[in-house]
Amino acid sequence: MESKPASGRYLAVLTLGALGVVYGDIGTSPLYALRECFAPSRGLVATPDNVVGVLSLVFWSLLLIVSLKYLAIVLRATNRGEGGILSLMALAFPGRSPGASRRRALLIGLGVFGAALLYGDGMITPAISVLSAMEGLNVAAPALQRYVIPLTIMTIVGLFSAQSRGTQKVGAVFGPIMVIWFLSLAVLGVRGVLKAPQVLWALDPMLGAQFLMRSGWTGFVVLGAVFLAVTGAEALYADVGHFGARPIRIAWFCLVLPGLFLNYLGQGALILKDPTSVENPFYLLAPHWALYLLVGLSTAATVIASQALISGAFSLTIQAIQLGYLPRMAVKHTSSTERGQIYLPHVNWALMAASIGLVLGFRSSTNMASAYGIAVTLTMLSTTVLFYFAARRVWGWSAVRAALTCSIFLAVEGAFFAANLLKVLKGGWFPLLMGAIIFMLMATWKKGRELVWAKLRPAAMPLQMFLEEMEQNRKVPRVPGVALFMTANPEGTPIALLHNLKHNKVIHEHNIILTIITDEVPQVAPAKRLDIQKLAMGFHRIIAHYGFMEEPNVPELLAAAPLYGEPINLHRTTFFLSRETIVPTRSKTMGRWRQWLFAAMSRNAQSAASFYRIPVNRVIELGMQVEI
Repeated sequence: MESKPASGRYLAVLTLGALGVVYGDIGTSPLYALRECFAPSRGLVATPDNVVGVLSLVFWSLLLIVSLKYLAIVLRATNRGEGGILSLMALAFPGRSPGASRRRALLIGLGVFGAALLYGDGMITPAISVLSAMEGLNVAAPALQRYVIPLTIMTIVGLFSAQSRGTQKVGAVFGPIMVIWFLSLAVLGVRGVLKAPQVLWALDPMLGAQFLMRSGWTGFVVLGAVFLAVTGAEALYADVGHFGARPIRIAWFCLVLPGLFLNYLGQGALILKDPTSVENPFYLLAPHWALYLLVGLSTAATVIASQALISGAFSLTIQAIQLGYLPRMAVKHTSSTERGQIYLPHVNWALMAASIGLVLGFRSSTNMASAYGIAVTLTMLSTTVLFYFAARRVWGWSAVRAALTCSIFLAVEGAFFAANLLKVLKGGWFPLLMGAIIFMLMATWKKGRELVWAKLRPAAMPLQMFLEEMEQNRKVPRVPGVALFMTANPEGTPIALLHNLKHNKVIHEHNIILTIITDEVPQVAPAKRLDIQKLAMGFHRIIAHYGFMEEPNVPELLAAAPLYGEPINLHRTTFFLSRETIVPTRSKTMGRWRQWLFAAMSRNAQSAASFYRIPVNRVIELGMQVEI
């Protein structure tokens, strides 16, 4: 369910912002997509029929996948205004929904795998986008060819190094730059179309179908390159929570789609006039005097496209942590006003290292195109499958209606996926390998935490029993101040409380038992944030609810919970936390190597004190060993 639609000046601001963030990836695809369709390795000759047929496939792919699937249909399936594959997964399969557990687990696994593949996309997009922009130097000044890779790496290093400073100031110019970019695409495209107007026949969908039937296997191979024109479409859904569906739709239909297709038409017209221009039709479409300006503008556009993917990876990581699929990581806020502007150092440097490695390994955007696409098609297929269940559950669609709708997209995306499978041995293995590794880490962490929880929960003393024993035994000394104990089990006695009583033989005058629960919604309304219960013996129980796109902040939470008539004084509060040390054992529930992996992830997870922003000088951690 969407909030009240934006209008007027605010709508214009949101639309401009959507241009700068949402459409960076798909907006830079003209740099390489059509060129890759006619790459020598694909064996497609640039005849007029083939050029018009390929352009028809590009145009109708943009209409079917972007305009129809995402903008017209999928953007309606938001989880309280938020989109993305993890939001859709929570929408389709809420935590307490009934159903066949095996099928549900399989489909949730599909959603998690789709999310894992997005990290692979985040590695490849900066590499292929920036490299393809820099390759314009090969056209503008062939003598500078040897500087293409060093300049690409310098740009990537600069991009990732700037992440710690935040995107608030840079983001203000993203939208205007992308407006100039899409207008430039359109102007260059019109300039080309005027030289060969017959290219407009590409609007006829029958020419694309005839091309596929006529070219057979070669046409099937070319589909893998045609798909490059729609990579980035998943960002439309992932970013709907930042801008709303209406600004994203307006930006697409008013500027992005016309700019993209006019440029593709212009490149096609250029190839019709001069088949040798397939070497780099995007840059050859421009007059020679404008080449250096176009290289600079292209580099800026690709940096913006990369920024969108990097920010998306940060947001995805926070969602995965809150949903229990990744361990806690260091999170730094780069803005004092915008909660969504965050920086995760570990994710940032891992993406940078992978991007640089891809540039050095593939050395050209043509080679890298072989690694690009297969992960995105799998994510799109996962979204379509999850949408089927979300549409039936949320909107009450019949099985027939949902199946018919999804079957159209499955047919198109399935064809693209099959064509991209041909790239596996030529580089497509990389995003699949990265996705598989990240999925394994996510699945191992989720399973490991479930095993730890299953081990600790039966051993926990019921809180009511503990309070009754305390009431019967009033000899335990009470010391001034407030003690706060964090526990995942709101009904059990915190292990840290029992250990403190066992070793220190005292209890504080006021005691708070805090449980933080992540609900399967993006945000929780402030009125529903806290559930406070007054217990016996000076104890209070607080259950705090957060959404999976929110970051818990314990000091802020306590400031909103004046349990004793005034805000809790943090300088008089001691925070007791328990920290588990995982001990791998012989077990049928988890393989030994996965136990060691889980133990390593647990050791390297950020401490609860840092993650929840608890003052470190007020924390006492009590350790315990857990065998799984």
